[in-house]
Amino acid sequence: MLELARQRLGDGAELRLAHLSSPLPFPDGAFDDVIACLVLHYLEDWTAPLAELRRVLALGGRLIVVVDHPTVNKLVYPDADYFATRKFSCEHTFSGQNAVLTYWHRPLHAMTAAFTEAGFRIAVISEPSPAPGASELFPDVLAKFPSGAFLCFLFFVLEAV
Repeated sequence: MLELARQRLGDGAELRLAHLSSPLPFPDGAFDDVIACLVLHYLEDWTAPLAELRRVLALGGRLIVVVDHPTVNKLVYPDADYFATRKFSCEHTFSGQNAVLTYWHRPLHAMTAAFTEAGFRIAVISEPSPAPGASELFPDVLAKFPSGAFLCFLFFVLEAV
């Protein structure tokens, strides 16, 4: 994702990779915007990472979060308790190599509570449609959804308060 951002933004923006398992190497209030794309649903506890992301944001700054849509877990695992925060794993193939990824399912109310408890105001919750060109890349998947939209990801725009 950093390489794609560098291609799109050029040399005009400083981009860094950071790990949420330790304090971020930035001063308080250093950023106007932070993006956590497809990261949080790999973490069991969001308390410390969200506190750290809030710390590095300026007052009024935005945290843009993308997570797996919580209803997808219920569709894939119909017998699972939607309202329970629980660990699950799925096997995926990337460039011909199999990998088992472990996720943490959270119901929507647990996500929103974590955000507000960490000092954020929820400005936007969005269930976006696939990107232009997705139907060419995934014709079999998108053919099942006449509207062109399907539940996959949930986007949040959170404001630091």
